[in-house]
Amino acid sequence: MDTPVTSRPHVATVPNVLTYARIAAVPALVACLFMGTEGGRWVAFWLFAAAAATDWLDGYLARRLEQQSTLGRMLDPIADKLIVGAALIMLVHDRTLDGWSIWAAIVILCREILVSGLREFLAELNVKIHVTNLAKWKTGVQMVALAALIAGPAGDKIVPGISTFGIVLLWIAAGLTLWTGYDYLKAGIRHAMEG
Repeated sequence: MDTPVTSRPHVATVPNVLTYARIAAVPALVACLFMGTEGGRWVAFWLFAAAAATDWLDGYLARRLEQQSTLGRMLDPIADKLIVGAALIMLVHDRTLDGWSIWAAIVILCREILVSGLREFLAELNVKIHVTNLAKWKTGVQMVALAALIAGPAGDKIVPGISTFGIVLLWIAAGLTLWTGYDYLKAGIRHAMEG
């Protein structure tokens, strides 16, 4: 009697491996920024830049290689939130973000938590929220802002004003964050009222 072949999820696809690498980069990023040295900042910058690039690359490869998976769909947004959250916390810790700029970080972190909660709630109702083009722009601006801020004082020595540029972009990202977060909240409330 033949045993039926059961298909198991492929956990080691190229897109998934890139996502795992992004998650693994989080403690390394924190450690580099925690060192408080110029060299540590540059290593953190390149780690973050690579993580941001793989955020786009893993999705592209998943579609191109037809390797989209439930595991990948679950881990991809988690990896994004982990690296963004860790970067923001460390930038506040080392006072790259100080004073009013901390509010931009709080807005971004609160939106990430809000959207995660809404997605979980809507998933129970079998409602999918698709990522809008504006949300993609928000992510792009946010990643460039954080990369500039991670380079921080070390980057200012090479490109004067890079930290200021990063703070301006972070405020723009915070504004886009409020806008896109409101769209998610409105959709969540609508579905909750209908349920």
